[in-house]
Amino acid sequence: MFFLAGVTILTLLGFMPTIPAPGFSLNWGNLGVKMVEAGVIDRDKIESLYDHGRGLTESEQKLLDDSNNENLVITSQNSRLALHLLWALGLSNNNPVLETGPMTDERYGDIEGFASTGGWTLARGDPLNHFNRHKFITLTPAQQLMVERVSKNIFRPCCDNSTYFPDCNHGMAMLGLLELMASQGASEISLYKTALAVNALWFPNQYQAIRTFFDSKNMDWDSADPQEILSTKFSSVSGYKKVLSQIPSPEQKSGAGCGA
Repeated sequence: MFFLAGVTILTLLGFMPTIPAPGFSLNWGNLGVKMVEAGVIDRDKIESLYDHGRGLTESEQKLLDDSNNENLVITSQNSRLALHLLWALGLSNNNPVLETGPMTDERYGDIEGFASTGGWTLARGDPLNHFNRHKFITLTPAQQLMVERVSKNIFRPCCDNSTYFPDCNHGMAMLGLLELMASQGASEISLYKTALAVNALWFPNQYQAIRTFFDSKNMDWDSADPQEILSTKFSSVSGYKKVLSQIPSPEQKSGAGCGA
């Protein structure tokens, strides 16, 4: 296990990069409680979602019910719950990325048509009642500029949009993570390192393939710039397809898609 910007990430499938911990502690605090109280998360709905599997563990329930969660811990075991919690946060927190960015640009269609908005079925009532509505996190001007700059450079292998256009669950969850980290003083490099580690948990097969591509080109994964790996060159769906075309077919596996 290694610690990354206060987010604990388990080494995944033997290929995760060994990234030095920058000594930053991420505090989840009472965000789960606030989102449940506001109706962004319906406690019964999310409990029911996980009841069909292994259920929520005691530590996972604390992220929803306790006010003193000092660290958000993301592992390969709870990465799906982390995706849901951060998705809810990114969707509901009032931020200029949602207010003036591509999400509200009429060229891309109505707001309820996106997977990250209309697809959020774990709220009480209409999820759009919570879109960009709550002041769970407040950023300084400098922190906001950093979030916008970094979000434009982080892609995901399920589509060709950056986190700045969070039209799917993974993009919206990543936006929530960036906002939370920035609000607590994380550096820009910490945002990129953490984003890479979390993306690799959400898209394990895709990042295994990208790692295989690096190895085939004698490129050192451990010393690679996380911003470059997260760029459209590797982490967008079009970039990922180019990677797949250059590695042996056994590595060409399907991975996570968008949805609850």
